[in-house]
Amino acid sequence: MTMHDRAGTVARSVDLVDIPQLISSYYTLTPQMDNTAEQVSFGTSGHRGSAFKRSFNQAHIYAITQAVIDHRRQAGINGPMFLGFDTHALSQPAFYSALEVLAGNGVPVRIQSNHGFLPTPVLSFAVIRHNRQHSELADGLILTPSHNPPQDGGIKYNPPHGGPADTDVTGFVAERANFYLRNNLDGVRRVNRDVAEATKLIKAVDMIGSYIDALGSVVNLDAVAKAGVSIGVDPMGGAAVSVWSRIAERYNLKLTVTNDRVDAAFGFMALDKDGAIRMDCSSSAAMAPLLALKDQFDLALANDPDADRHGIVCADGGLMNPNHYLAVAIDYLLGHRVGWGTDAAIGKTLVSSAMIDKVVAMHQRALMEVPVGFKWFVDGLANGTVVFGGEESAGASFPDFGGEAFSTDKDGFILCLLAAEILAVTGASPAAHYRKLEQQFGRHHYRRVDAPATDNVRNALKNLSADDLDQTELAGDAITATLTAAPGNGAAIGGLKVVTDRGWFAARPSGTEPIYKIYAESSDSEAHLEQLLDQAQQLIAKISG
Repeated sequence: MTMHDRAGTVARSVDLVDIPQLISSYYTLTPQMDNTAEQVSFGTSGHRGSAFKRSFNQAHIYAITQAVIDHRRQAGINGPMFLGFDTHALSQPAFYSALEVLAGNGVPVRIQSNHGFLPTPVLSFAVIRHNRQHSELADGLILTPSHNPPQDGGIKYNPPHGGPADTDVTGFVAERANFYLRNNLDGVRRVNRDVAEATKLIKAVDMIGSYIDALGSVVNLDAVAKAGVSIGVDPMGGAAVSVWSRIAERYNLKLTVTNDRVDAAFGFMALDKDGAIRMDCSSSAAMAPLLALKDQFDLALANDPDADRHGIVCADGGLMNPNHYLAVAIDYLLGHRVGWGTDAAIGKTLVSSAMIDKVVAMHQRALMEVPVGFKWFVDGLANGTVVFGGEESAGASFPDFGGEAFSTDKDGFILCLLAAEILAVTGASPAAHYRKLEQQFGRHHYRRVDAPATDNVRNALKNLSADDLDQTELAGDAITATLTAAPGNGAAIGGLKVVTDRGWFAARPSGTEPIYKIYAESSDSEAHLEQLLDQAQQLIAKISG
């Protein structure tokens, strides 16, 4: 991707979305159901869209919430619904739209005290904690488009296991929601906000406080406090903004929130690589304001708006590549969590670095390699057969010291705090630990690129079988594996992964854009990585005809 000429510089007024117009569009525009782009569609992280594009409007939230309630009834889920929202402009209106439908259907709801913002991992923790203590199972809805630009909205459903819903559930919800939309919301039961607030079905609780109190059971925060690790945190204007100061106070940490602004236009953000405002804590361009402060702290940390992602900045290494940090986190945890079962697996997405494979093998652990999407780790985290699940896009979670599930969704807080624990306990930063892994296993060269894709290319990738590939060599090496299903769970990749002794590439179509994504890694050199990427695109062009 060509770097935008203003990438890494603070947004100007011309870059900002018109928030009043956006919110007006949420209420006044409705989807045109003959346009598939305006229908409900659940990707790897729920349904996302923009009110301007008629893909995230009040009608969508009414329909999706009713569809989730229909699923609850079929599944026998009769406890409360935990409901939260982040700081995106569309999240709060969507939160109240969902409340109207939940109250109209007589569903008890738990929201954060004072109608406050709620991070995704806190909601996950709250669902798990409730279900350990009650026979009536709870679940959760979170209104967030994660790190997406300010004009976007999103909604994600977390069943009683606390993590993202699997495809069988999201498939039902999407189909049912689109049915309601095609029938002008006939069958959607709702009451207005005033009635909803007066029903007594809605109860405000301090989910954040309970989560913070339990953090000491999953990260060694006493060690962090004792070592006096100086920490700077940028919540990127997200739901974590009120959480970090409470964590610092509760555990006596030397922690400074470097930016406590909340602005639905995110006007304080630096522009991302493509010139968009995007709260991506793994992007050096978006993280430019925090990177400028890195020398003031031992560690600088960041989260996206719903705090399910982590950004790790070390004084001696800058912003860590998410793959690098995942490898360090796994290496450290497997050496310092004696309460974890030795038979439990380490989970990674198949587009994550092969460095992780080598670290897991060194610790003589089983590796579970799955398709893109955190949902593939949830059952294992919940039942203890997986003790770490991580995605290359800076999302991960792991259990408490005893091996019991803490959060079964991506948890930016515990991954950030783990970086501080690593520094406090070992005296070396995560960046220094990764340099040691490179000394042991060699340097790994990794990149992801987006390539244009016609419908033919996207459909060919989705429907590939290993037999479609008649090539035996890639970038000078014999092909050792051709995968269209993940080796860890047999689930379809929705694309292709090709492996050699010195590298690999994977390709999968975007679910929302006319592109496909190519991930590649070489354990040899940057030149070899370029060969992999070039030949991958040639191979895909050949396959798609």
